[in-house]
Amino acid sequence: NIEICAKYFKRMMPMKIILEMEIGITGGVEDGVDNSGVSKEKLYSTPDDVYKVYEGLSPIGEMFTIAAAFGNVHGVYKAGNVKLQPELLGDFQKFAAEKVGSAKPLFFVFHGGSGSEKEHITT
Repeated sequence: NIEICAKYFKRMMPMKIILEMEIGITGGVEDGVDNSGVSKEKLYSTPDDVYKVYEGLSPIGEMFTIAAAFGNVHGVYKAGNVKLQPELLGDFQKFAAEKVGSAKPLFFVFHGGSGSEKEHITT
């Protein structure tokens, strides 16, 4: 996926178009793909996963975002039925910052927040 995104990102950069790369698995059902039965640990990206995206895309440019999995799901769920761990995004940011020597080198986007408690979204 990183290689494919890098190929497109090289073409997008001269047009100043932002690339978003989703990594990990978003739970639930979307576009006919049912991820509701995947093991729970697959719903969370790792610092290494996120950093590999940064390594692959940052030499091309800065105009990319990462949709890292932190327990997010697609679909509509009752509040409390989704176990988001947004603190993982902070962990990913810290991991990358230590590697590159720059505070907050990553840009994240949030997917699948339905059913999230308000305090998790505002974290």
